[in-house]
Amino acid sequence: MASQPSLLRALEHASLKQTLEAHARFLSGRPGGRRANLAHADLSNVMLEGINLSEAELTGARLNGACLMGGDLSRAVLFGADLRDADLRTANLSKADLRGVCLRGANLAYANLIGADLREGRIALQDSIQGFRILTHERQPGDLDYAIMAGANLDGVHAPGETRTADLTDAILSGAQLGGARMVKATLDGADLTGAEVFNTDLSGASLRRAVLTGVDTSAANFEKADLTDVLRAPPPVVYIDDTPLGEVLAEHERFCTSGGAGGAPARISRVDFRGLRQLRCRMMTGIHAPGSVFFGMDMERVELQGSDLSGADLRGANLRGADLRGVKFVDARLDRADLRGANLGPLLIGEGRYLRANLTRAVLRQADLRDSRAPRARFLEADLSGAKLDGADLTGAEMEI
Repeated sequence: MASQPSLLRALEHASLKQTLEAHARFLSGRPGGRRANLAHADLSNVMLEGINLSEAELTGARLNGACLMGGDLSRAVLFGADLRDADLRTANLSKADLRGVCLRGANLAYANLIGADLREGRIALQDSIQGFRILTHERQPGDLDYAIMAGANLDGVHAPGETRTADLTDAILSGAQLGGARMVKATLDGADLTGAEVFNTDLSGASLRRAVLTGVDTSAANFEKADLTDVLRAPPPVVYIDDTPLGEVLAEHERFCTSGGAGGAPARISRVDFRGLRQLRCRMMTGIHAPGSVFFGMDMERVELQGSDLSGADLRGANLRGADLRGVKFVDARLDRADLRGANLGPLLIGEGRYLRANLTRAVLRQADLRDSRAPRARFLEADLSGAKLDGADLTGAEMEI
């Protein structure tokens, strides 16, 4: 039996270059511009790092093994495209049409998929022998088997029905429509599922360690044998420390600081959820002892935390702009996506010729913003700074692994 002709079209490098140049003119509104039409083009293993293909037509394109790291594919039509083993790290795929795409083995770490459509879809093309042929990628289109989406932003995404064994570590899935999705044994450690819809979602055997499930109705989802260790749910309205509301404990701590120890009482608490206080903007928390506590997503701009012990604390997504963090202890703390712009992480003078250095040993600062911060002589041993913004940061004498 004769083999079926390929549904893909070959594209010479010169032709691809012309198409991309015309598309750039199209996006900037210059004369001679034309929207890129790369539908059903064979672009396998092509190197297009940082390319701007916003609004491009890529229906059914073969992009397996392609490098699109840092590229702009926002609002692009990738219906039925083959993205197996593609490098899409930090790529912008917001509002892209990804129905029926094949993402097996693709790396979407820290990609932006806000509003993307990842539902199942199929392409039927006219065939002279069979009438119509369905374009397939050997397995069910749209599945995310083994795709790496660590830290990806999938806010409001429409998920496919099959995401089995997907790696969604630290992914932002807030507001994601995951109803009916099969996510058996998926890794969702540290993922933010705030307000996600998980009606009839199969998460059996999945790992959701440290995942955020605030505002999520889990009653109709299958969590059989799922690992829900340290999952964050909605904070209690009031947290009590030995029958005293947390707000009062913190007020007493501030009084102790402002009076030089003459009044109030220092706070020594651990594994406390501070989210019920709403915000800690400009609060004086100098020397507070609160290891393992939760400050997830809180507004802590210009907070004073000099010499504080927040080892193992959860500060993911916290606003710490301009915070005084001299001599702070952030050992094993989670600071993923925290805003630390202009923060002071320098040494704290504790006596004549004696300084306490900020200690961020083994801290996780993935995608944290440290621009224009001060961290001279700070300890970053074994710290994870993947994707962190360090422009203008003063790291003079800081201990960092080379």
